Amino acid sequence: MQTDIRQIVPISTAGLIPGKPPTGMPIFELIDPSTLFVDPAYQRDIGERGMRQIRRVIERFDWAKFKPPICSYAEIDGSTVLKVLDGQHTAIAASSNPFVEKIPVMIVETEGTAAEARAFIGQNAERVGVTPLQLHYAALAAGDEDAKTLQNVCDKAGITILKRPGAYDPAASRETIAVGAIKQLIGRRGDKLSKEILEILANAERGPVKSDHIKAVEYLMTDPDHCDAFWPQDLTAAIVELLSAAEEDAEQLAMSKRWPMWKALAIVWFRKCKKRRQTLSKVA
Repeated sequence: MQTDIRQIVPISTAGLIPGKPPTGMPIFELIDPSTLFVDPAYQRDIGERGMRQIRRVIERFDWAKFKPPICSYAEIDGSTVLKVLDGQHTAIAASSNPFVEKIPVMIVETEGTAAEARAFIGQNAERVGVTPLQLHYAALAAGDEDAKTLQNVCDKAGITILKRPGAYDPAASRETIAVGAIKQLIGRRGDKLSKEILEILANAERGPVKSDHIKAVEYLMTDPDHCDAFWPQDLTAAIVELLSAAEEDAEQLAMSKRWPMWKALAIVWFRKCKKRRQTLSKVA
């Protein structure tokens, strides 16, 4: 007889204000997984990594390891359907397995795409494997003000935020996955200056725009020893002229000076940049 199990025991709620659920309890239904829908407003496309995960689930399908997808009812073209808020990989794998006809799904109450996106964020914000890109687009669909500000700054700067890593088009430019770096930039510098910083990189037709690129331009645009020495368009011209050679030179400079890569890159770009006046400070 097993004796090392323990019963669930409530903890003290002293000092807490327990939250009252805003909706009724979920219900469970057995559903044909091929009848489920996903909303691209907050659900990412399935990339190669996701396809590998789906294939593994198909090959190793086990009810003991099954986690029911979380869904909500929605109206599409006059018909009531179930949209997957969380668990689209599981649903796709189940619909692809000829031995699985129906799966249990948990159905929760939501009111429109924004509420669904907020539910998605709540279920996935701390989960490993859910990318900042996916959370950004979910927050955007949920009407989050910070996400809208970030998107607006990027739109005005001409920067496209991709929906998943690895989706770069080699022939394209002005693309980024560095939403975390941009969010921090806006927090430090505000909307206007952040747009100007991103515009310098966008106008250089760089793709992808990386966090080191953003930090390097921010440094040059805000550091007292550098910010008054050039026009933004001349920094763009320097970035265009150096292209990938800048990263190679910056790597050597970073190693010799023991600087972070972004600072070394900033100095490499600055040295190449046409100056609008003679600087009094000595550039390393």
